[in-house]
Amino acid sequence: MSNKFHSIVEVAQMLNLSQKTVRRHIASGKLKSVKVGGVYRIPVDALEEFINLSSQQPEHFDLDGKVKNHNNQKKVSTGYRRTNGSDEVRWVDIDDVWAQPTKSELTFVDLFSGAGGITKGFEMAGLSGICGLDWFPEAGKTYRRNFSHPFIEGDIKCNDKKHEFYQTVKSELNGRKLNVVAGGFPCQGFSMAGNRIVDDPRNSLYKELLDIVKNLQPEFVVCENVVGLRSMLGGKVEQMILNDFEQAGYAINVTVLRAADYSVPQKRDRVIFIGNRIGKENFHPKPFLQPSHYVTTGEAIADLMDKPDNPKFNHVATKHRPDMAERMLALEAGKSLYKGYSDAWKKCAWDEPSCTIKENHGGVNVHPKLPRVLTAREMARLQSFPDDFIFEGPKNKQLVQLGNAVPPLLAKAIGLAIRKSYNEL
Repeated sequence: MSNKFHSIVEVAQMLNLSQKTVRRHIASGKLKSVKVGGVYRIPVDALEEFINLSSQQPEHFDLDGKVKNHNNQKKVSTGYRRTNGSDEVRWVDIDDVWAQPTKSELTFVDLFSGAGGITKGFEMAGLSGICGLDWFPEAGKTYRRNFSHPFIEGDIKCNDKKHEFYQTVKSELNGRKLNVVAGGFPCQGFSMAGNRIVDDPRNSLYKELLDIVKNLQPEFVVCENVVGLRSMLGGKVEQMILNDFEQAGYAINVTVLRAADYSVPQKRDRVIFIGNRIGKENFHPKPFLQPSHYVTTGEAIADLMDKPDNPKFNHVATKHRPDMAERMLALEAGKSLYKGYSDAWKKCAWDEPSCTIKENHGGVNVHPKLPRVLTAREMARLQSFPDDFIFEGPKNKQLVQLGNAVPPLLAKAIGLAIRKSYNEL
């Protein structure tokens, strides 16, 4: 048994589970633990064993998603980490069209768009944006600045706003088909009563997305979410989503994609649902980068280290107290400045892709070499936004937009896969 341990809080954050769920796994014996000073601690190897039992895969993986060889031979990297060995994935090669995709007539709308990570990526893949929708005012300002098509700002649950969105989409399409509805809905509120998923106000956003899909009848749907959604309520949430879309006429395929596999300098994993109602193949983009060729944090932001502050470029360094700056400089890569937060105030590794970019608990990622947190522009680079994509609002609102965004290059890969479904490329 390992002499290195994780707390319940850390395990919950790493697996995107609630602390209650982690405690339930401990109580059932599925997740082995020990008591240290009256507090449960989970050995590192016990956590790895739990992950491998859950994945139902013949290989064994460590916490970085690399194959573990129990014969003490060299570890072999898979280049891709799957969380469910039973996924029916239809991979399609996009490397041949990655550099300069042609322009497409395929259209899309972006729900829960935020600043427009999916929109930017789909446009980079050649698709034509029709409309974005989100409630966050600063994100709306950013969206309008960077895209030429309309943006509807407001609560998706409000009938007046939904009507405005429908009318705008109809006007912008001007007789064309709507090919894709894309969106990443919040998933915090799913809960069970018996074997039934109960209503929760926070779940209504998923239902609104489903309602919009039923109303607009796009040919394809793309839903993005955190990996933890897959294990919610023992997988019942994911199955509910698959069933709901099937009843709406959509055949759905789902798996986890890692952003770093598509040139994003960040280890960001997301569950991606892709479905259609027109009898096409649902393709997921085949990863085209091995871990040895991932874009690193240093490669992405090195040139910004000596760049002076420039608010118009979203590059403004945070001023820290001397003692805080010293702590940041001394912090080990991959570690957090605070014991209670494993995913906030975390230091990026210079020679690897960044840890997940997020604005969390008021903290952001710590710069690998400088005694400060990352600027908004450095975060944008690690999210794969181009330098001409400018974020609006005060700095703290820029950071929230960035932490919530889907990396554009990940969205580009998905957009190209959809075009392959149409035999366009």
